[in-house]
Amino acid sequence: MAHKPVGNTKSISTSNTSARSDVISKQSNSLRVVAVGADCHVAIGTNPTATASNYYVASGTSEVISLGNVKSQRVVGVTTGSTTTIDFPEGTGSPFEVGDSVELTGISPTGINTSYAIVSSVDSSSGYSGYFDTRIVIDWDTSGQGAVTAGTGELREVFKVAGKTSTGTGTLYVQQVQVSGVA
Repeated sequence: MAHKPVGNTKSISTSNTSARSDVISKQSNSLRVVAVGADCHVAIGTNPTATASNYYVASGTSEVISLGNVKSQRVVGVTTGSTTTIDFPEGTGSPFEVGDSVELTGISPTGINTSYAIVSSVDSSSGYSGYFDTRIVIDWDTSGQGAVTAGTGELREVFKVAGKTSTGTGTLYVQQVQVSGVA
C-alpha cells in the first residue's frame, strides 16, 4: 500500500490526559496516525476528547483512519453580522450539514475569513426567492468587519485530532494521505 502525503504532519504530545491538535483543513479522506513512545487512543471531530474507548494505536505502529468525504464549496456571497451568511453558486447545493466545522478563506476584508466556525443552519427553502440549499449560516461574528469588498472564497470542512495514552507519555503524529494499492 502506498501513501501520498497531503498537507503537513502535525504532532501531538500525549499523556493520560486528552490533548488536542490545532485545526486541520480537510484535504483527503484518509488520516495516517503514528503512535511513538506509548500506545494511544485517537478521536477525530469538531472538538474531540480522546478516551480509552476511542480508536487504539499501539506504540511504534501506524494506522490509516477514514475521514469520510472531503467537503468544500466555492463561496460567491457573504453577508456579515453577528453570524455570517454564506452563499454558494446557484444550482450547486451545500455539502455542509448543521454541526460541521468549517474554514472560510479568500474574502476581503481578511477579518471575515476564519479558520474555525460551526455551521448553524442550512437554508433549504424553495419557491420564489428560495435558496435550494445554496445558503448556510456559520457561527462566526463578522459584525465589526463591514461589507465584503472583494473576492470569491472557499468554505472547507476542518477537523481536530485528540490523543490520550493509557500510561506514560508519547507523541501522536497525524498526516492526511492519499492511499493507493491493496492493504
